[in-house]
Amino acid sequence: MDYYKQIFKRKSFHLFRDTGMITDQDIRELEEFIGTVKPLYVEIKTEVRIVPENETTCKRGGQFCLLFYSESKEGYLQNIGYLGEQIDLYLASKNIGALWFGIGRPKDVQINELDFIIMISIAKMPEEKFRKDIFKAKRKALQEIWRGSSLGVAEIARFAPSACNTQPWIVENTGKELMVYRFKQPGKRGIMPIDKVLYYNKIDMGIFLFILESCLEHEGYTYNRILYVDTADDSVVQTLIAKYTYASCC
Repeated sequence: MDYYKQIFKRKSFHLFRDTGMITDQDIRELEEFIGTVKPLYVEIKTEVRIVPENETTCKRGGQFCLLFYSESKEGYLQNIGYLGEQIDLYLASKNIGALWFGIGRPKDVQINELDFIIMISIAKMPEEKFRKDIFKAKRKALQEIWRGSSLGVAEIARFAPSACNTQPWIVENTGKELMVYRFKQPGKRGIMPIDKVLYYNKIDMGIFLFILESCLEHEGYTYNRILYVDTADDSVVQTLIAKYTYASCC
């Protein structure tokens, strides 16, 4: 699937209106796709379940919710963000609108010894309801989230979605490597409860890493990735998450 193309189309549907019906065939294809997504951490066990939205506390007009469950290990939140964003972009390709819903709760908060992490509410939407001009989306200026050459990558990678649009990342291009940091701007957390900022920001970092990699690949770069354990608490402004050693394949 062309993930890069879907970056321009996807949007967050905060409330679903004028919805169509997600068919049984849509669900079968979605389940098949979920079986193909690649994890950030292959050793972390995860599971994704599809349930009617009315079986959760989410009340945004969606037809179904995707429930993400995981082992609670180092990197598990970033892993869920990385997995979930692949699904998010797939849904856009099928004209299925999506909403990452952080405060929702399912009936089962644990399955097969895996803990519930987050959900995505979904509904079939007319194609014209999806994003038409990505550059109209509200995002931080490029210089706020990227240092050094943009590689023709940063201009699109900066449109990665995040909880409350906090965009908790900064990338430093050293000329050979991209150093990706989780960044917490002091005093800035949007409407998130203060005790949940770190939780959602870690999920956001997984989302951003997948978007960044999709942009690198589209621009013809090869890369080697090193992941770093994020043990910093919410008081640390900048924490190294990943390093990409890159090269142009052209």
